[in-house]
Amino acid sequence: MKRALSIVLLAIIFVGFNGFFVVDEGEQAIITQFGQPIRETIKDAGLYFKIPFVQKTHYFDKRILKWDGDPNEIPTQDKKYIWVDTTARWRIKDPLLFLQRMNNINRATSRLNDLINGSVRDFVTKNSLVEIIRSSDWNKTFTQTTEKTQKKEIIEVGRDKFSQIVLNNVSTVAGSFGIEVLDVLVKRINYTIQVRETVYARMISERQRIAEQRRSEGEAKKAEILGDMEKQLKDIESSAYKKAEEIRGDADAKATKIYGDSYNQDPEFYAFLTTLDSYKQVLGANTRLVLQADSPIFSYLKSLDRRKSKY
Repeated sequence: MKRALSIVLLAIIFVGFNGFFVVDEGEQAIITQFGQPIRETIKDAGLYFKIPFVQKTHYFDKRILKWDGDPNEIPTQDKKYIWVDTTARWRIKDPLLFLQRMNNINRATSRLNDLINGSVRDFVTKNSLVEIIRSSDWNKTFTQTTEKTQKKEIIEVGRDKFSQIVLNNVSTVAGSFGIEVLDVLVKRINYTIQVRETVYARMISERQRIAEQRRSEGEAKKAEILGDMEKQLKDIESSAYKKAEEIRGDADAKATKIYGDSYNQDPEFYAFLTTLDSYKQVLGANTRLVLQADSPIFSYLKSLDRRKSKY
């Protein structure tokens, strides 16, 4: 009797464990019976009951999931081979449709690989490189270049719209699987190894041309400044020389007037001073002067001596 009661109790416990199930936060569940859904999708967390052994619980994540694709080597319309690395965010919007079409995350991820990579490849092969790497509001004036013959490039799509176009193409198909793709972003775009060295060499050459242009402009500005400085210096020297000559001429005129006034007051004394000044210029400190009897200064000294004896 006790043994039978124990068996019944164990059977009740076993059935209870198979009949009750828990839906965690971030999960959603669908109950199927013989492969067919029998109730609405369970989206709220909690404890629920199902018929043991007959009904089956399918759990799906209701959080936003991340998709990361492998980098793909793709040729652009202008025949430039690039690596494109993309990522996306998605979620299971319709669990029942997802169960019927995809069944599990792995299969959904594989299908997203085909959809996103195919849409990216289709866009890249039909557009030039600038349409992929530059934003839609790009302006040519932002680029420093010395190439005057460079073609004017008009960005019709740009990087922003590129992501939106891929998202629109993928969302239409993914919606039929119960998947909602929230966004598709390009993580990285890079040249292949074969093209990268050529691009780097061109970038270095371009920067060198810009540097030479800046140096040339600097030298021209330097020459202009030095020329202007030299001109100003000559103008200053010319004005100073003119002023000095005017002052010197005015001084000579005043000196001549003073000399003339002095001569008119006492011609003999003026002649005497003039003679002394001439001797001062001729004679040195250790020079002896021998005067002849008919020399002007000797005659002047004799006349001066007679004037003294008279008085």
